[in-house]
Amino acid sequence: MSPAADTSVPAIEVEHLTVSYGAVPALLDVSFAIPQGQLVGIIGPNGSGKSTLIKAILGFLRPDVGDVRIFGTPVERTRKLVAYVPQRGSVDWDFPVTVEEVAMMGRYGNIPWWQWGPSKADWEIVEEALSIVRMADLRKRQIGALSGGQQQRLFMARALAQGAQVVLLDEPFAGVDAATERAILNVLENAKKSGRTLVVVHHDLATAAEFFDALILLKQRLFAFGTPLQILQPELLSEVYDGNVRAFEHLRRVIEEKAK
Repeated sequence: MSPAADTSVPAIEVEHLTVSYGAVPALLDVSFAIPQGQLVGIIGPNGSGKSTLIKAILGFLRPDVGDVRIFGTPVERTRKLVAYVPQRGSVDWDFPVTVEEVAMMGRYGNIPWWQWGPSKADWEIVEEALSIVRMADLRKRQIGALSGGQQQRLFMARALAQGAQVVLLDEPFAGVDAATERAILNVLENAKKSGRTLVVVHHDLATAAEFFDALILLKQRLFAFGTPLQILQPELLSEVYDGNVRAFEHLRRVIEEKAK
């Protein structure tokens, strides 16, 4: 299945999404539509449902109510078009596997059952994906020997090798230094330039205005969806984060300066 030829069709549509864990609701009546080719951040306090939203978009969680569509098609029929980059802490980095082998995992869903292993074309796609994230020189390295930033770039390469047009990332900037943060952002921006849509769970409000085209502000329900200038307003953030308005005043100045 290919992405919608009509670029006006949203890459992701979420309508009236409600998800619960037992009797405890994690998301309540969330609706939004993300245009194709955008880099979008999901922000909100701890426990606000950010990771739950990602899992629901992926189809990992069955909603109580609501629908998720990818390029206008139910998510159940578009799984090959959507890839997930997990938090580094959820991966066993001691597992004996190389960089190129992890990237090749992105191709497994595209290899016919009757084919004996990856084809030459599959390996070429993996090589291209590793080159895009600047990891080709490390293709034979064990994943446990990678730095935090290299680990994130590797899983981005796996997503690219899959052929995904929508990539969902769970806190890729957590625990990395400024140089690594910039390297990861460059990879995301290059993926966006190639027409992909990227949705990123993010925790750092100070960098949200710089990194993203749009922001989803979440706290169990959708508080707002729009540009960083629209979302990073002290009054709105204070309501969601249960903080003092003054604590967020500096963000107003930062985004207004960037908007000039």
